Amino acid sequence: MSVDKILHRAERGERISFEEALTLYTQAPLDALGEVAHRIRLRKTDPQVVTYLVDRNINYTNVCITNCQFCAFYRPPGHPEAYVLSYEDIGRRVEELVAWGGTRILMQGGHHPTLPLTWYEALLRYLSERYPTIEIDAFSPSEIDHIARLEGLTTREVLERLMAAGLRGLPGGGAEILDDEIRRRISPKKQRTAGWLGVMREAQALGLATSATMVIGFGEGVHHRVRHLQRLRELQDESLRTHGNGFTAFIPWTAQISQANSLGRSRFRDRYGAGYDEYLRLVAISRIFLDNFDHIQASWPTQGEEIARKALHFGADDFGSTMLEENVVSAASAFTARKPRMSVEDIHRHIRMAGFIPRQRDTRYRIVG
Repeated sequence: MSVDKILHRAERGERISFEEALTLYTQAPLDALGEVAHRIRLRKTDPQVVTYLVDRNINYTNVCITNCQFCAFYRPPGHPEAYVLSYEDIGRRVEELVAWGGTRILMQGGHHPTLPLTWYEALLRYLSERYPTIEIDAFSPSEIDHIARLEGLTTREVLERLMAAGLRGLPGGGAEILDDEIRRRISPKKQRTAGWLGVMREAQALGLATSATMVIGFGEGVHHRVRHLQRLRELQDESLRTHGNGFTAFIPWTAQISQANSLGRSRFRDRYGAGYDEYLRLVAISRIFLDNFDHIQASWPTQGEEIARKALHFGADDFGSTMLEENVVSAASAFTARKPRMSVEDIHRHIRMAGFIPRQRDTRYRIVG
């Protein structure tokens, strides 16, 4: 089928196949993709509004034994720069967020080899009791898997105990590319594709808020990228059909390749990374292919402000968050290494520059301001 026919079908609301998505990815002009994706977005969400979140990323530890080749943030156990934040340190960060009018913390760390599940439970209770208005989204699927292995529990048992202590959402980190051919090469110690999807399936069944992510630029092929999207779409179909609680949003970005991580120091460095046009193509394809997702988030922390604004005309309807703090991609010299936070005023300015009305939301995309 021709590109024009596929785009026409997609714009009418018809589901496109894996093969048709490959055709669009490899043959469709970028501007044509963007135009169709934008029209779909305007029909699917409020056409006048772009949302944003006032939150803070808190990395409770940088200790990790997984050694992903793209990560410049982690430190091995015993390293002089290794840390575990105290509950009081984390609380002070939350207090600053409260002063900013924030509604959520996104808390992630490394795969620490000795922190027990009780440490995480006590942390969640500490924060929930002191800051009841702040939603706690924490611990990516790979962290849940790691904790379960340490404790000899199932991932569902870990999720249930963390929820009882105050967990309200599970962020979508650690997805990278949901294809084991790529995962075995870039993160051989991390959970495989089925594991990531399995933890998300359990989290959604339990009622947690979840998001889906994707990182391109690991030397993967276009078919790996589309297969990632297909697996997300299939799980979204399943979760919405069985219990009405799927992913709130899809959040793509590009791998940050620098001398600070193993991929950036590799003799094959030229094979890695992805440019702005590749990012915008992914945003547009995802809006067209992920027909059961309502929201797609632009990534100013990795792409910068100008490209994030442009993404709002390629299918994205959300500008992300203030963040207040970002340590992971910053360690690999991302945009946030120069500008680690964005004020509400700046977010409003960028959204208005793109031609939309800014509205503050919570994790589940309910308007709060």
